[in-house]
Amino acid sequence: MSSTSAAPGLAVVTGASSGIGRALARGLAARGHPLLLVARRWQRLEALAVELRARHRVDVEVWPCDLADGEQVARLGEELRSRHVAVFCNNAGFTTCGAVSEADPAREAEAVAVNVTAVHGLALAALPGMLQRGRGAILVTGSAAGEQPVPSAATYAATKAFVNAFAQALSVELRGTNVTCTLLAPGPVRTEFFAVGGVGRMEALTRWFSWQAPERVAEDALRAMERGRRIVIPGPAAKLQAFAGRHTPRALLFPLLRAVFLPIVRFSGARSHVRAWPPSPATSSRFVASEREVDDQASLRG
Repeated sequence: MSSTSAAPGLAVVTGASSGIGRALARGLAARGHPLLLVARRWQRLEALAVELRARHRVDVEVWPCDLADGEQVARLGEELRSRHVAVFCNNAGFTTCGAVSEADPAREAEAVAVNVTAVHGLALAALPGMLQRGRGAILVTGSAAGEQPVPSAATYAATKAFVNAFAQALSVELRGTNVTCTLLAPGPVRTEFFAVGGVGRMEALTRWFSWQAPERVAEDALRAMERGRRIVIPGPAAKLQAFAGRHTPRALLFPLLRAVFLPIVRFSGARSHVRAWPPSPATSSRFVASEREVDDQASLRG
């Protein structure tokens, strides 16, 4: 079914200031949806709103919100309950990278708050109105990284495991209601996510991994949402990553990650221009995102 086939209703996008979130907003505006854009970075939201109003002649509201702040999330939830939300893109998230033993506990708690608590709470805020009206679509940005534990991104992968499972279970529960839930589980995407996560060289070191453009990922996601699909994994590399993450025995997976993935993460986050490969064990292994606002694109990361 297509929850957006009639006169387009209000679409809400969290993490709309960059990457996949911004591309989702543009795709929804092109489809004629009025928009409510949510993110921490107010100036970016305003710039995007001006662009979309001019290009697509749609109404665009902005809602600055720190999704790590429970009070702000509660206010946003009340807003969602009071509005006729046709489409809810539950997209915002961020990562931390590095050993858990070196992590900032407060920062890790913020990651759980944004990636899990806010995603869960806002979905529950938007859902009752959709069910009462008998139409609506929820799109949740998870990650291919949520299909397996990821040493060096342990908290991130764990939060995405929750999101992946929650969105798919909700999709099944909603069958027959004319309300849908679609999980977007991308692999590596060309956005600022890795740079913000402190591993800015990741794309350069893994170009062979078929990185996706955010516009392509967002369009695939919106089409899948409109068809009422349970899950969309854009691109063959992401599909392979998700399949391998689900089915590779952990006794094989973890040695492979230690041998290949962890050195890439360390080298990607090295602040000095180290030329030696592999990097020295002394290279710092803790890289923390400086912005919660960056959208989820997925992969290690990521």
